Amino acid sequence: MAAIHFIDGEKGGVGKSLFARVMVQYCIDNKISYELVEADQSNPDVGAFYPNNHKKAVFSESERKAYDADEIFNSALITSVIVNLPAQVYPAVTDWIERNQILEITGKNQVKIYKWFVCSGGYDSVQLFIQSLERFENKIKHIFVRNFGLCDDWRHIDGRKNLQELIKTYKVAVINFPKFSYRERDILDANQINFSAARNYGELGVLGKQRLHNFLKKAFEEIEEAKIWNLTAASITSPSEKVGNSNTNRKVATKK
Repeated sequence: MAAIHFIDGEKGGVGKSLFARVMVQYCIDNKISYELVEADQSNPDVGAFYPNNHKKAVFSESERKAYDADEIFNSALITSVIVNLPAQVYPAVTDWIERNQILEITGKNQVKIYKWFVCSGGYDSVQLFIQSLERFENKIKHIFVRNFGLCDDWRHIDGRKNLQELIKTYKVAVINFPKFSYRERDILDANQINFSAARNYGELGVLGKQRLHNFLKKAFEEIEEAKIWNLTAASITSPSEKVGNSNTNRKVATKK
């Protein structure tokens, strides 16, 4: 079933872009049909890693610009769409969903909507997740992505009864996004090297490539824990065993 996957977090600096890049790589490695949409105009860093394999969209409360986002829904009728959202876009996205009755239309057309909410562990970040969850309830499937690259102790979050009750009520999947070592991330970001190319990038060195391998392996396992993409365990292979020479400037499509 086709779907819209919003990579959200509302705040800047919570790790949305890195998670979106990992999600794209997850689809490439598992030969899942997808469309990448870069919706961050001010810092389109995810699209920069896939210059020939993404579309652009703008979420705006301005009626004149609001139609730009319609392409997301149109694409979702054909394949799964990964949308990298900018910070502070909640009002505009919510307006687009409600004004166009997106939830009703997607239901009729068998298109699912998922919101992968990347959280830094900060109070504001958690509150924004709660706001989105209470607004959409079971109408949009939320996945709570705990970014261990920014927070390595989540006991203060686990102790918040109101949050845990909401997670239980709406059956929210909770996954742990692993830390990506600063050295390897800095090298890839500086050179705009995507993960497929990074596996053969000499500057990382043997140990750097191993750390990249471990990061992707853990991240893929966590994405699979959410049980959204519906892949069987047998289809998840070690990142080093996957297609190392994937052409990331085109979509790989065998599963939906």
